[in-house]
Amino acid sequence: MTERIQLQATVPPELDNDRLDQVAARLFPDYSRSRLQGWIKKGDLLVDGKQLRPRDKVHGGAELSIDTEPEQAVGWQPQDIDLDILYEDEHILVLNKPAGLVVHPAAGHADGTLVNALLAHAPEMAQLPRGGIVHRLDMETSGIMVAAKSLLAHQDLVAQLQERTVKREYVAVCIGVMTGGGTVDEPIGRHPKQRKKMAVLAVGGKPAITHYRVTRRFGHHTQVAVNLETGRTHQIRVHMAHKHYPLVGDPTYGGRPKIPKGASDELIAALRGFPRQALHARALGLFHPESGEPVHFECPLPEDMQALLSVLEREDPVINNDATLY
Repeated sequence: MTERIQLQATVPPELDNDRLDQVAARLFPDYSRSRLQGWIKKGDLLVDGKQLRPRDKVHGGAELSIDTEPEQAVGWQPQDIDLDILYEDEHILVLNKPAGLVVHPAAGHADGTLVNALLAHAPEMAQLPRGGIVHRLDMETSGIMVAAKSLLAHQDLVAQLQERTVKREYVAVCIGVMTGGGTVDEPIGRHPKQRKKMAVLAVGGKPAITHYRVTRRFGHHTQVAVNLETGRTHQIRVHMAHKHYPLVGDPTYGGRPKIPKGASDELIAALRGFPRQALHARALGLFHPESGEPVHFECPLPEDMQALLSVLEREDPVINNDATLY
């Protein structure tokens, strides 16, 4: 029997007297506006137990409730794509995403995505919002992700992400030698002129907090461990570039490869030839949606980042090293 979608939310004071469809989009961000409007019109989304029109105004303190059958993700087809699964049960699936794999279909990537692979592996995920995806990694970022396999898990994981109880640690290789770690607390939004980029914005950005610590210093580069409090698009890449330590292999935010003076041919080839941003999601901690118990998962650095760090160790000598290589 298919699980029903049953959700509730209270209209906060700041949304008082706003349109129902706009309020619903704010309170249930994991569902598209068109789907929410359809539920409003069908009477599956009620306000204090009553059916309203999408344009009707709602007041602070009102209770929104949804009780409906899930719909299959339209246009997303199962595809036989290999998955590196680290853990799986009836509620969650934890995997190691390779660099180059898009998370879900979008403009320019109609198929061949992680979602297409998940739907082939577990067809029941087609009944979940976004095919079970609750967070993303950039196409060229590798590493650990969790996906929901049940509606209970999806709702619980989304809540954990909103409450910032999900712990995510990344490994990044940055250009430049950092003197120490720190925190970047700068809002991020769409770049005002280059719409495919994100940027730190003094006005109009969403809160974004990144913690980083040095794990290995080289002559002209630094390996860092990064922990996220928030999950904005391109957050680590934008924040590290904002601190003037862009990631190796990231032309979007770092420009052309920075070649140290007197670099060997091997180091030049490694820096110019690294095909993506040097960023890997190494570890993930969360509370299991069913048991409530804390669980922790890790995945090793991919071969391309291991090779890059090996070259840096030989050709860009380590200085003041105070941690071991992951």
